[in-house]
Amino acid sequence: MSSGITTANPTSRPLPVELPYRIVWKSRALRQGMHRSIQSGAGGLFRDLATLLEYNDPRRIDLRQTLRDPFEGIHVRRFEEKSQTGVVMLLDISGSMGFEGAARKMALAADLAQVFATSVRRAGDTFALYAADEAIREELSVPPTRSRAGEAEMIARLRAHVPERKGASGLLDAARMVGHRRNLVLVVSDFLLPEEQLEDVFEALSNHDVVPIRIADSRESATLPAWGLVELSDLETGRRRLVAMRPALRAEWQRRFEARRSLFRSLAGRYGREPFEITDTISWDRLGAHLATGA
Repeated sequence: MSSGITTANPTSRPLPVELPYRIVWKSRALRQGMHRSIQSGAGGLFRDLATLLEYNDPRRIDLRQTLRDPFEGIHVRRFEEKSQTGVVMLLDISGSMGFEGAARKMALAADLAQVFATSVRRAGDTFALYAADEAIREELSVPPTRSRAGEAEMIARLRAHVPERKGASGLLDAARMVGHRRNLVLVVSDFLLPEEQLEDVFEALSNHDVVPIRIADSRESATLPAWGLVELSDLETGRRRLVAMRPALRAEWQRRFEARRSLFRSLAGRYGREPFEITDTISWDRLGAHLATGA
């Protein structure tokens, strides 16, 4: 994409102005927008035929169908209106999101928030962001809005935020903030949550169109040595420990890593769309293509 908006880092590549996204379900919102809707109106795609008693709009009388009706019923055409939808980002800012290796996870998350906020506003939809570690962090969150006010400040705070050594249990509270009306929900995380918490978050979002976006760092899962002493640090708790690495232990850790990743992908497929995975850098073209499929 040739045009873009700049980030806080002058050496980084410009971010895209807009990111396409698509929903395959019909919005229930009354406000006009760009998505397919359950609402009937004067414009949009042809929906179906109804009797004048069912849809009292004599301006849309279909003469051909009316003349063909043996029971002399009057038929009108109904058209499908376009409606807006809500887009919500749930952002994990727990300790593990503070990892800095080949990239900075929070910088990638802020890039995503900036591009989505701009894209959603330009599409006429509402955008909300709820950032959470052990609780929802209100100073890093924005309620559903179509306004640009406060957007730049929120992005700046996200870029400056250094995650504390806390877990991500607040993501469940954030998921419950989304409400009951169906929304497009972007869950941005490294998905290193405990298995039970991870499943609870997906279950709480089961009524929504969920797009999991996983942020990873290539150095975070660097190959462990077969033999030797390795100092490990838990970013969620800050605990460190010295481990005597050996081939059997390395193989067991690799097995657990793959099992966790498999569980994440299984939950994502069960409750939402296929996850989009980011390692070190964001491929905006691939992300746009992923969102544009709507599935």
